[in-house]
Amino acid sequence: MHPHNARIDDKLYDQRAMSETVFSSVKRSLGVALRARTWYREFREIALMCAVYNIKKAAKQEIPLPSCD
Repeated sequence: MHPHNARIDDKLYDQRAMSETVFSSVKRSLGVALRARTWYREFREIALMCAVYNIKKAAKQEIPLPSCD
């Protein structure tokens, strides 16, 4: 536990820290602004940004992508 706040759950805090790190990385590599204006299109744009980020990361680390079979 953190001495400054005993109410912080370590597992949840670690998950939040990891998600903030990934979100920051996505924003730095793909940009911060969304062009879409409707909820559905914003969601689709974010999902596509995540897919592109994962493909770029896999290509950089030479991780084999799953087959579409």
